[in-house]
Amino acid sequence: MTDSNDALIKIEDLHKVFVTEEVETHALSGVHLKIQKGEYVSIAGPSGCGKSTLLSIMGLLDSPTKGNYWLNDAPASELTASQRARIRNREVGFIFQSFNLIGDLTVYENVELPLTYRKMPKAERQERVHNSLERVAMAHRMKHYPSQLSGGQQQRVAVARALAGTPSILLADEPTGNLDSANGKAVMDLLAELHNEGATICMVTHDERYAHYAHRTVHLFDGRIVDDENTFEKQNDVLSKANSKAE
Repeated sequence: MTDSNDALIKIEDLHKVFVTEEVETHALSGVHLKIQKGEYVSIAGPSGCGKSTLLSIMGLLDSPTKGNYWLNDAPASELTASQRARIRNREVGFIFQSFNLIGDLTVYENVELPLTYRKMPKAERQERVHNSLERVAMAHRMKHYPSQLSGGQQQRVAVARALAGTPSILLADEPTGNLDSANGKAVMDLLAELHNEGATICMVTHDERYAHYAHRTVHLFDGRIVDDENTFEKQNDVLSKANSKAE
C-alpha cells in the first residue's frame, strides 16, 4: 500500500439518513475509509447494507447527512453543484450494473458523449474513443447500437466509456450483476488488467467470487464497516501454505 499522503479518497465519520413520512433509514453510520492511489478495493456485504449509497457519495452523485469526504484533497462539502458535475466528468469513471448506455446512440457515440461536455477537440475525442474501445476489444463494434450487443459486450462498452475520460478512479457498482458467469469473469479479468496498468478501482459487489479480485476488501454491515482485510496478502498466505504442503 502507498503512503497515506497519497490518499485519493478520504472519508471520516460519514452518515447517510433517508427520511420519509413513515420511517428514518440509517444507510451509513460512522464510516471511516481511505483509498490510496493505485489500490483495487472491493466493498462487500449483503443487500441493503449501504454499499451503493457509499459508492454514490464517493462519486459525488449524493451527499452525506453528516461527516467529511475528500476526493483528491478536495472537500466535497465545499463544492458547488457545477464543481461537483465537473469533477464527476473529469475525475470519476462510473461502471453500473445496468450499463446505462443510451439506446439511440452507437457504441462510438456512447463512449464519446461524456467527452463532449469537456469541449474537447474532435481529434482528441476520436483518439480517446478509439483507444478505449481497443482496450476492451470492442473497436470492431463501434457502429453498432446497444440493442445489437450482448450483455457482456454492453458492459465492455460501459468500461470503455469510463476509461475514455482518464479518470482518477473507477467506481464499479455490481458490474457483473446482469451478466452470466462467463461474461462476469471476462469483465472482472478486464478490471484486473486495468488495475495492473495503474488504475485505481473501487467496486461494490455482493458476490464473494468477485470480491477477491480486489487486493483489499471492505466489509459493510448495517451501514458500518465491520472488517477491512488485505485480500492480496490473504491469497498469498493461502498459496504459500498450499505450496508448503505440496512439497
